[in-house]
Amino acid sequence: MDIIDQIKNYEPYNEQERHDKIGILKYLEREKNIFSRDNKIAHMTASAWVVNKDRSKVVMIYHNIYDSWSWMGGHADGEKDLFTVAIKEVKEESGLNNIIPVSRDIFSLEILTVDGHIKNGEYISSHLHLNITYLFEANEKEILTVKADENSGVEWFGLEESIERSTEAWFKERIYAKLNKKLSELF
Repeated sequence: MDIIDQIKNYEPYNEQERHDKIGILKYLEREKNIFSRDNKIAHMTASAWVVNKDRSKVVMIYHNIYDSWSWMGGHADGEKDLFTVAIKEVKEESGLNNIIPVSRDIFSLEILTVDGHIKNGEYISSHLHLNITYLFEANEKEILTVKADENSGVEWFGLEESIERSTEAWFKERIYAKLNKKLSELF
């Protein structure tokens, strides 16, 4: 099943997801290069919520651009298999190699605003990330490594602490709290 069908079949968890699902599908239908950063208005991204075996902790990175603790993820960069993108990003950003999908299904979806910023000496205009999130499990004993060009820390946090450590209010209240709540309802 391709990503468009996966999104169409996804049952939104809350009002934010209901609205964002409609928006993501509209962008997918209307926009060119939606899986590429060449689309300067909006493009597809994949994120990962990586928890330990007993679902009591989540691994997060200290994101250099956003100056905050955050989930892992990144741009599709032409890849339409966003599940694969999420796995690749976890490995690159955390050093974790033994990542187990809790499910291959979409765990959440969201449209994320990205403020203009400098990356690699170049200004990147404000734009939207049309994001699909997947749920993974990893061993909290596995060695974590920093990817210095993207993050300056990688740590496991308790679920509540994962919300507290983020400095991005919208992510704390709307995304990370939602992911933790969904996680607690599943297990």
